[in-house]
Amino acid sequence: MGQVTNEPEVQSWNDLQVSVPITKSLDLITMATVQFGQRLTNVDNVRYSVGVRKDFSDNISVLPFVTFISDRNVLGRFRYEYRYSLMAQVKNEFRGFGIAHRSRFEYRFRPGRNTWRYRPSIIIEKNLPEKLVKGMKVYVIEEPFYDSASGRFSRNRISAGFNKALSRKLSFDVYYLYQGDNFSRSSSTKVIGTAMKVTL
Repeated sequence: MGQVTNEPEVQSWNDLQVSVPITKSLDLITMATVQFGQRLTNVDNVRYSVGVRKDFSDNISVLPFVTFISDRNVLGRFRYEYRYSLMAQVKNEFRGFGIAHRSRFEYRFRPGRNTWRYRPSIIIEKNLPEKLVKGMKVYVIEEPFYDSASGRFSRNRISAGFNKALSRKLSFDVYYLYQGDNFSRSSSTKVIGTAMKVTL
């Protein structure tokens, strides 16, 4: 178990996601991520994910994927982790807002001890008026974590940001995320994140 401190961390998380259609309802999804920590002075985490997303309808999708992670520990050394995940999402609209529930189960192969986590989340998004700005939506996400290592919900993330479509196949996100944690080495983390999403 990590040692929890009251000193907040400031980080930057940056994603590049590429989607490749296989069939009309099946996509190959890959994502590369670089996370800067220690007040943005060091690369603390590098990860690469690959999986397939199956759309059962416009509102229901399932995404199994695997992630390789290289993460800097408290001693400044990188350790490796393999993570196997299954994510399911159900979404709908209510009075002009998009509302989605996403459940994510992950099993973590990591040094010393393998663990699993459950991450349910609620996503609320709203398309901005076209006359104000074209192809942009804003969103808020609430995501608690249940961790088998602690035996309780020991982490919570809340984020807010926007997605801007540059074309039919290219968009980017910018968001702010706050993470509260009573199990890891830092009790709070503040993140400015970006994500570029490409469809081939």
